[in-house]
Amino acid sequence: MQRALLLTLLLYSAGVCGLTGSDACRDCHAQEYALWRGSDHDLAMQLPAPDTVLGDFDDSTFTYHGVTTRFYREGDKYMVTTDGEDGELHNFEVQYVFGHYPLQQYLLPLSGGRLQALSVAWDSRTAAEGGQRWYHLYPQEVVDYTDPLHWTGPYQNWNTRCAECHSTDVHKNYNAESRSFNTHFEEVNVGCEACHGPGEEHLVLVAAGNVDTAPNGGFPVTQAQSGLWAFPEGGHIARRSEALASNAQIDSCARCHARRGTLGDYHYGANLLDTHRLSMPQWPLYYHDGQIRDEVYVHGSFIQSKMHQAGVVCSNCHEPHSLALRAPDNGVCTQCHLPSRYDSADHHHHDKSSTGAVCANCHMPETVYMGVDPRRDHSMRVPRPDLSLVLGTPNACNQCHQDKTPQWALHALREWGVQFRDTGRHPARAFALADQGDNRVAPQLANIAADTNVAPVWRANAMEALGRIGGRVALQTAAQLLYDDDPLLRASTVRALEFLPPHQRLQLLQALFNDDIKTVRMEIAAALAEVPLNQLPSAQAAALEALFEEYVRTLELDADMPGVQLQLGIYYLNRDDAESAQQSYREALRINPQFIPAYLNLADLLRAQGKDVDAHQVLQAALAIDSGNGPVLHALGLLETRRGKPARALDYFKQAAELESASTRHRFVYAIALHDLGKPTQAIAQLEQLLRITPRNEDVLLALSNYHAELGQSEQARIYARSLLELSPGNRAYQTLNQNLTRGNTAPPYLARPPE
Repeated sequence: MQRALLLTLLLYSAGVCGLTGSDACRDCHAQEYALWRGSDHDLAMQLPAPDTVLGDFDDSTFTYHGVTTRFYREGDKYMVTTDGEDGELHNFEVQYVFGHYPLQQYLLPLSGGRLQALSVAWDSRTAAEGGQRWYHLYPQEVVDYTDPLHWTGPYQNWNTRCAECHSTDVHKNYNAESRSFNTHFEEVNVGCEACHGPGEEHLVLVAAGNVDTAPNGGFPVTQAQSGLWAFPEGGHIARRSEALASNAQIDSCARCHARRGTLGDYHYGANLLDTHRLSMPQWPLYYHDGQIRDEVYVHGSFIQSKMHQAGVVCSNCHEPHSLALRAPDNGVCTQCHLPSRYDSADHHHHDKSSTGAVCANCHMPETVYMGVDPRRDHSMRVPRPDLSLVLGTPNACNQCHQDKTPQWALHALREWGVQFRDTGRHPARAFALADQGDNRVAPQLANIAADTNVAPVWRANAMEALGRIGGRVALQTAAQLLYDDDPLLRASTVRALEFLPPHQRLQLLQALFNDDIKTVRMEIAAALAEVPLNQLPSAQAAALEALFEEYVRTLELDADMPGVQLQLGIYYLNRDDAESAQQSYREALRINPQFIPAYLNLADLLRAQGKDVDAHQVLQAALAIDSGNGPVLHALGLLETRRGKPARALDYFKQAAELESASTRHRFVYAIALHDLGKPTQAIAQLEQLLRITPRNEDVLLALSNYHAELGQSEQARIYARSLLELSPGNRAYQTLNQNLTRGNTAPPYLARPPE
């Protein structure tokens, strides 16, 4: 030990300071090391060996949609014969085992430095639980070698999708020119320094005997934020003795336990948003009330919770080295929730021995991912069968009582004295209506965004939804949040400003050019990409150009991801660089030939260049992949309109409208197309259906007023015109329309047209 410390001291004095490996921690931190050994972090990724490979490699087979995969041994090697990139059977040597419970995957090598996670996984649960078998991650789908979800495709790539969170100090090192990886890591698994940061300085301080005087003991970040909790006098929920000073621990965990992407190499101790871009709790990743829907991990749920707002951190519930819960059963909850009040039948209304008496089953229901892996929703909410009835969101009552209806669950809660009095004004309804294009929810969204008692992530969500509506209320709310101390609010507010013209965005955002959080700067660069630098003062132009360079440089680190190529394409197009934009869109399609958004953007670019035939070919290729894709059908309708083929366009518009449910744009455009093809009565009928869904939709009201006026139905036209004035009393165009109709002039001042 002394020799190791002396060597470290020499390295440190020579300026060589970095990671030491987990074994360097063992002697001084024996208890923590022992807890870590055998944990999910320790076993996150390992070399294949008899004690690490859990699957049956004794010449076993598994058949999936006609493809038989064989697992066998060749001496010390673990081998797999399965379908490769060309659909033919090939032999692959297992390079690493991935995870251990409740499933284990196997990493196989492909060209260009790629490691890929085989989709045939080993169910490592006990046989009694249904495990000890091979199974496919997509049992209900036919995923062959042409599908991007195939094990050889981009979405099963270890280098980009998995490596950062299964090993320590990972550097992806993607080369866009050669389309290859040179990925490396310091430790194969998630070691001590994956969370604590490089340990050499700590060892130097230990050797010098002054570790206690150094900030964080020489580590770049402290994880010790559990805090002291106590029950206030007469209280039934414990409180922190001191407010949580920062989110350092939560950010450290969220680096991997969140739905996110990277923004370059990780920096220990940095704000999470300075190193990662986070997915917001929005549809379709989450239900409108914030419950998990897709595989989103933990962070996005937890930051919605009252626990997070109260200062709870991950290590309050989980032992950070073993990752086990702090106590069995309800004990982890009753650390802070008085057992006599909460761990009782008076609270949970279930028999003590039943699953309904377990706190987590009601407040953290499970969703199964990867076929066998149940994960709990960490938003820790009250079951809401009333929202299930009006929004179709799940609730814990019916997830357990699957033979019952939400109405039954709601009635049962009422019998217990539980009454939900906010069903009609619950934020989830506002988010759902906003997604449907109902602008009536703008005031409610503004209230949510401005309410400092609401979790910041919900305020940010509300601001983004408000931005999609636009208008005066959105601008006023954005002005309040744009310079908030919380970077999540700043980033979402920048995103929300898309409804403004570029010069107004520039005026609002120029003060944030030097924001200390990278996510915010990235959003600003994307928001201002349309601004011509040659029209700005030199200092402002230089600052904005630096943002643009950082934006491109950061995205190029993940140039192997189709979504990033799409972002680059949009940026280049906004910078008036159509050639680079087209290259990015085509690179996205090379990586994932089924990436519909790239087809749509590429077709739109070609259409803008007057290359209608090429655009048509691109959209037909997309339609061949997904014949029921509404946006593709809608885009074909717009293209056929441009090509002077209205009947064909109308058919595409109709198909897109019939497929639409979450929003209203396709149905609105179909109505406009009906009118323009001489079918005003059908157009009015379509618009009236839309109005029942979105009663305050100004585009729909305007079109109805115009179309009724054209047919000489002045009274109906005036009703819709008055509705427009009620929504926007200061709108001069609406005033003129109303005046003309009141005077008996049925020639509207302008007509609604489908958006280009």
